[in-house]
Amino acid sequence: MTFGRRGNPAWSATRRRTRLPAARRNRHLARVLRLHRLTLTDFRSYAALTWRPAARISVLYGPNGSGKTNLLEALSLLVPGRGLRGARNADLPRQSGSGGWAVNARLHTQDGETSIGTGADPASDRRIFRLDGAAPRNQADIARLIAAVWLTPQMDRLFQEGLSGRRRFLDRLVWALEPAHAREMASHDTAVHSRNRLLAEGRQDRAWLAGLEESIARHAVAASAARLSLVTHLNARIEAETSAFPPARIGLACPIATRLQTEPALAVEDWLRAGLEASRARDTAAASSALGAHRTDMLLTDVTTDTPAALASTGQQKALLIGVILAHAGLIAAARGFSPLLLLDEPAVHLDPDRRAALWHVLVASPAQTMITGTDADTFLPLADHAEAYATGGGLLHRDTRFLHPETDTTPVAASR
Repeated sequence: MTFGRRGNPAWSATRRRTRLPAARRNRHLARVLRLHRLTLTDFRSYAALTWRPAARISVLYGPNGSGKTNLLEALSLLVPGRGLRGARNADLPRQSGSGGWAVNARLHTQDGETSIGTGADPASDRRIFRLDGAAPRNQADIARLIAAVWLTPQMDRLFQEGLSGRRRFLDRLVWALEPAHAREMASHDTAVHSRNRLLAEGRQDRAWLAGLEESIARHAVAASAARLSLVTHLNARIEAETSAFPPARIGLACPIATRLQTEPALAVEDWLRAGLEASRARDTAAASSALGAHRTDMLLTDVTTDTPAALASTGQQKALLIGVILAHAGLIAAARGFSPLLLLDEPAVHLDPDRRAALWHVLVASPAQTMITGTDADTFLPLADHAEAYATGGGLLHRDTRFLHPETDTTPVAASR
């Protein structure tokens, strides 16, 4: 399965315990991604914490502000990008801490036991990575070994807010399978900003503008092709799967992607370049570029009822998103040979009891290592035979002995201030 430019067709034209059969409980992929140890130093609410997850499903519960999401965020920062909160580096150090922060994980990856770390560079404001203690050649070395997908409460508002949030959501889905997509979008956005600035300053340097528009067209078509490929594969997977969640159809409101379905990429680049040249006066007046990959919107529809997500109930939207996230995790597993880490922040909110039971069933059946949060431990008791659980608070984790796992010991979690 290929995403992006190479090989892309667009470029060539109440306490109910879940039980499953033993065979399904023991299902494994050929390669398994597992987190063995997570160490935090001056990160958010944690001065120092070492956590060794022993079960494939870990429940983290506690009141708001107790540090549940901080743990998920730390895990999300192990992959390139700004993590599940999209936070700035300056927001990550613990208040009254040293000013720096670090996250380190010991994992079983396709290369065997590996340590991946990230944190603040003491010499600058940049965030840096470490792979087995050394600087990686590039972030692609990290992305090759680890993948993570997540669901957060902020996504509950995805279809009530502006298109930029939906586009970022879409691009994260693409990036998990095509790391080069991030570079294409970064180059595209840099060229767009430079063109906007040049137009705003009234500097009609035709050669400079033409060069920027050439760059915009090239990167916009590459990014749109990657998005189109992801959407095509994801829709096919959702259609082929039997799921307790409503089947979703993802669409792209994007003239570039529309043209790529019927025209060669070079022809689409020519069209976009000509359109940018013709719209210079309009873009100058509007102080923005009307054409480009930054104008794409992601559409989502409930296939069963043909209801657009924007018109669906909150619970229906949440169910649609969960279905998409789970299908995306399956797509990653099929493409890369291992399931990503599954980080689910407050997923039970807005779900009715039947949908919650369906989610627990899916998580037990999945090979993915899953971290899941909520405010009330009782919500997760149906998982008690399959998951470990910890109460969060005070920068510590406290094991809940009601949750046992047949493959783990029950010694207290190693945690310290």
